[in-house]
Amino acid sequence: MTEERFTVLVTDKISESGLEPLHRDSRFEVLQIDDSSGEAFWEALPRAHGLIVRSATKVRSDVLARASQLRVVGRAGVGVDNIDLAEATGRGVAVLNAPAGNTVSAAELTLALILSMVRGVAEADASVRRGEWARSRFNGAELRGRTLGLVGAGRIGGEVARRCRAFGMAVIAFDPYLTEERASDLWVERAELQQVLERADVLSLHVPLTDATRDMIDAAALSGMKKGAFLVNVARGGIVDEVALAAALTSGHLAGAALDVFANEPLEEDSPLRGAPNLVLTPHLGASTVEAQELVATEISEAVRAALADGDLSRALNAPAIGGQTMRALGPLFELGRALGQLACALAPGGVREVEVRYAGDSDEALEPLTAYVLIGLLRDVLGSDQVNFVSASHLARQRDIGVARTRLSRHSDYTEYVELVVNAERGDLRLAGAMLGDSHPRIVRIADYHVDVVPSGTLIVLKNDDVPGVIGRVGTILGSHQINIAGYHQARASKGGEALAAIAVDGDVDATVRGALLELPEVSRAVVVKLG
Repeated sequence: MTEERFTVLVTDKISESGLEPLHRDSRFEVLQIDDSSGEAFWEALPRAHGLIVRSATKVRSDVLARASQLRVVGRAGVGVDNIDLAEATGRGVAVLNAPAGNTVSAAELTLALILSMVRGVAEADASVRRGEWARSRFNGAELRGRTLGLVGAGRIGGEVARRCRAFGMAVIAFDPYLTEERASDLWVERAELQQVLERADVLSLHVPLTDATRDMIDAAALSGMKKGAFLVNVARGGIVDEVALAAALTSGHLAGAALDVFANEPLEEDSPLRGAPNLVLTPHLGASTVEAQELVATEISEAVRAALADGDLSRALNAPAIGGQTMRALGPLFELGRALGQLACALAPGGVREVEVRYAGDSDEALEPLTAYVLIGLLRDVLGSDQVNFVSASHLARQRDIGVARTRLSRHSDYTEYVELVVNAERGDLRLAGAMLGDSHPRIVRIADYHVDVVPSGTLIVLKNDDVPGVIGRVGTILGSHQINIAGYHQARASKGGEALAAIAVDGDVDATVRGALLELPEVSRAVVVKLG
């Protein structure tokens, strides 16, 4: 039997030593062409089974169409904005990335920026170069005894926490998936976002850019920080409202800030950040070390080799492992599973430890992919859409030490297709259920101990409230006063006059002001807003 051979096209000046996993495997031919705009690159594309790029090469439909034998695209780094994921998936091309290689590099840059901020290093350097000797202007601060506030305590956030503790800092963190066990390992105190903002002397951001994190640090969040606090962002541009940050620095509310990432890169000439005081700006240097470039190259080379030679797609961001016909037939069921996962992410009491997906229905193939879709919903708003998808969801759950169980149930008495989700979290369990009405009409039918009937799409407000006369009207009045239209209102109760649950489907978005107004009602004890789909 002839041994299968593979050609991998490498561009964007990938570290040569990082390609060793491919070079040492005799089945692989490696073509290195640094300029992806040149004729040589386009001539080589039809031969390529694998393509490895950094951010400069744009893997769009024209590239994918030309690369007729392509099976795998590997991104030597985290973000895959330069790769058309939908087009690649449609063509059966798996897309892989290398999220771990730049961890230390990004953490060390965070520390460099923190130290530069609190000691005024960049401004002092500029002063000396102008011929000044103004020591009294640069009266900095020590890190010892101060509090680091982390927003996101994953790989990079955890490394930053360890390093800041070595400087004598206390560390508090907001991360929905930070369990008590991991927090203890990191010597980190868990807290809600508002508490982190209020207590942090230095706020460091380590979250992906998602709908949930876009402009997370806006004018309101900045005003909630301590006067004289510092902020650093090496994560993603768009998490911080740049206009609001410039204003907070100009007013003196913040003592300083440092940014390595921006909403638009390169930074626009007219950006208000350019004129803001006490601000350190660097051009997206998080992974720009020799070591990081070698590590991400090695990581992606190993992943591409395993995908082509062994069929291992555990690090893929797409490539669904189910036939197209089955996917189309079960698509509404899978979308129901994703919605249940999103709802669980919003409602779970504390860090998630274990998830069990239970399925009762006709399909013998449904349980595995259904579980993947549940995990997508559970993890996506936390880790970002460029990280979590059909193939990667189970792998990322394992990385977060989230146990995953699957159970096939006997036929349900009321529904032909039924999904139950049991979440074990630190402060208790949560049980959700959904069902299919006919072939294509999904419903959420249970939230905790309450039976409901909710279409799993759009914006959903989940309230815990006292079962007393008038509460529905008062909730409706608040929503109406904010021009929010109610599409469906389902109230369920365990007993008359006790605690009730309301699941309210509304049109459009519900912001923190509306949620706060609902919580001001004396009958309402909890209000959670989740955008499904």
